[in-house]
Amino acid sequence: MGEELYSIGKVEEICKITKKALRYYDKMGILSPDKVADESGYRYYSKKNLLSVPVIKYYKQSGFKLEEMRAFLQGTTYDFFDKSFRTKIDELRELEKEINLKIRSVRDWHALIVEAQMVIENNVCDVSIKYIDERNLIFLNQNFNYDYMECIINIEFNNYIDSINNAITGPVIICFPSFEDKINGKCSKMKIMQETILKCKDEESIEFGGWLAASCYHIGTHETINETYKKIKEWAKEHDYICSEESYERYVTDYWTTKNTDKFVTEILIKIRRKR
Repeated sequence: MGEELYSIGKVEEICKITKKALRYYDKMGILSPDKVADESGYRYYSKKNLLSVPVIKYYKQSGFKLEEMRAFLQGTTYDFFDKSFRTKIDELRELEKEINLKIRSVRDWHALIVEAQMVIENNVCDVSIKYIDERNLIFLNQNFNYDYMECIINIEFNNYIDSINNAITGPVIICFPSFEDKINGKCSKMKIMQETILKCKDEESIEFGGWLAASCYHIGTHETINETYKKIKEWAKEHDYICSEESYERYVTDYWTTKNTDKFVTEILIKIRRKR
C-alpha cells in the first residue's frame, strides 16, 4: 500500500497555507508536489513533504527570502548555514537601525502635533518660567532674511545633515543673536539647530539648555510674532527679570505640518535672570 497523498486543498486546510502560495513555492523550487495528475493537473503532497511547510514558515518569519531558503531545504553544510545566518543577522541589524530611526522620527513629530493641538485648544499664550534641559544639538550658522518658510524648511541645512550622514528629529529651533534687532527688522544672522538621531562629532554640535527661560507660545502666522516678544518683555519688566540678548524660536508646528498659518505654534524662549 502506497503512502497517503494529500490534495492541494487538503494541504491548505492542514497547514493553513493558501493554494496560491503552494503553487508559487512549486514554481520557485521550494516545495514541489510529489505527484501531478496527468489529466487534471491536480497536485498531491506526501506527509513528509507537508513537514517542510512549518520549516518554510519559520525561515520566512526569520526574514529569509525564498531564494535563500532553497539551499537550506535541499540540504547543505553546517558551514553554509553558519555563513548564511551570520549574513542574515547583520542584514537584520541594519534593518533594525533603519526601522528604529523611522519610529523615532514619527514619534517625535507626533509629539509636536499633540503639543500644538493642546496649546491651540487651551489657548496657552501666557508667559511662564521654564527650565530648559541641557542637550547637544546640531547647528548651522546662516544669514536671515525674514523668510520663515525658507528658514524652517531649510534646504542648505538638510543638505548639510545628509553630507555628514546623520538624521534629524524634533522641532527646528532658530537662535537669533539679538531679539531686539529681530523685532525691529534689523536681524541678519541666525543659527538653525535640531536634535540628531545618530551621534554627531563635538565640532558639529552646540550645547543648548541648562538655563531658565521666559517661555511663551505664539499661535498663528510668524508675521505677528513680535506681539509675543513684546508680551515677554513686559512680563519680565513686571516681574523683575532681566532678559538675555539672544532668543530662540522653537517651531512646534509650521510649514512642515500644515499650510494653515493660523494653526502654526511657535514657542519663544529667552534666557532670564532676577534683577539684583
